[in-house]
Amino acid sequence: MTAPDPMWSSAQARGLAEHGDIGGLIRLGREARGWHLKDLGDVLGFSASALSRMERRRAGGEIAMLRRAAQAVGMPRHVLATALGVADPLPAKVAKAAAGRAEEDPMRRRQLLTASLAVPAAAFLKVDDALAAIPDPAGLATAQDVTARLARARALFDAGDHARLVANVPDLLAAAHAAARDARPEDYGRLAACYDLTTEVLTKIGRHPASRSAADRATVYADLSGSPLAAASAARQLAILLRHQGEKAAAQRLTLQAASRIEATGLTRPAEAEAYAQMLCTCAYTAATNGDRATAHELLRDAEHAVRRVPDAADTRARSGTVNHASVQLYAVGVHWSLGDAGTALAIGRGLHPGQFPTAERRGRLHTDLARAWHQRGRPEETATALRAALREAPGEVRDRPSIRAIVTELHQRHPHAVGVRDLVAAVGRPA
Repeated sequence: MTAPDPMWSSAQARGLAEHGDIGGLIRLGREARGWHLKDLGDVLGFSASALSRMERRRAGGEIAMLRRAAQAVGMPRHVLATALGVADPLPAKVAKAAAGRAEEDPMRRRQLLTASLAVPAAAFLKVDDALAAIPDPAGLATAQDVTARLARARALFDAGDHARLVANVPDLLAAAHAAARDARPEDYGRLAACYDLTTEVLTKIGRHPASRSAADRATVYADLSGSPLAAASAARQLAILLRHQGEKAAAQRLTLQAASRIEATGLTRPAEAEAYAQMLCTCAYTAATNGDRATAHELLRDAEHAVRRVPDAADTRARSGTVNHASVQLYAVGVHWSLGDAGTALAIGRGLHPGQFPTAERRGRLHTDLARAWHQRGRPEETATALRAALREAPGEVRDRPSIRAIVTELHQRHPHAVGVRDLVAAVGRPA
């Protein structure tokens, strides 16, 4: 193993790292190698102008791009982690000075507290590694081990604990691959389920490039499993990601095709009926975001009809994934505000209550969807009230979702004195 370049422990490097100047560190490493911007661009496949912008900025760039550039110039991982604010400061007088400034600056203290609520960047680096190539098996693992790990990971998602879930993803994927050595259909089905959950959480918190890698893996393993249910689940997660990326027409086609394949099974098993109802809900929401009002309404009606075929559909104590009448109505709230019908969304929402949903994630989603509808109607106080309710149920639904944080930012900027806004911003963190 090559010894680290002493340059990375120099006072200059420590100072740049402590100030979060990632671009400056990349420039330092590039110049130490005698490279021009074009030379680094040739290595990474980026234009010189894009790299110049990267080097001029401090923090906030795309982690994957920064990480590739850091690797290319030989930056040690601990230096990158320090610059991203996810490692203890490098020992030096510079670190003490920076700490002193943070102690004196209330705004910086507030920003540091806010950053601690998000998923640590170090966890994303490990997930990127796990998705860059098939994870090495982490020792021996059995099917029962993977099933138990997946259940614990799903519980973290249901609780809205995105940080812990993301931190567990690499080990979950490694165990799933280790247990799939016999390459049986059921092994591939478990692999697909692990990648589905990875896709779901990464999409929710806005990590779309990594989510696409996970979605592609899920699709491959679902196909190898031969299970229509696994294929439908993978297609649904990929479609949701495509919708977030603005590819709404493609997302709608994918969900409709997947729903048709599930319907072709005859829906003779409860799991098939449930998956079909879930796919119809997703189809309706996707159609709404694509502005297809007629299709969205038709698919909602079909979902209401399909959910009657799900055993115990009215049992609100069912497991987290169960589709019932309340969950279809929650989708209806989202469909109507997506179509600009905030009044209808709120009317439907008044017929729902948190006790109808078995997980914190779904209860938080109820409140954030109502907040979107209130926001659409221009009612800042009601919006803040709904978001504060979501925070009580599942803080991650507000703190980790980019679209919801954007609403908090707008409330802070346009309605800072509205009732509840100050408390909301204090809980979520003041926008930088």
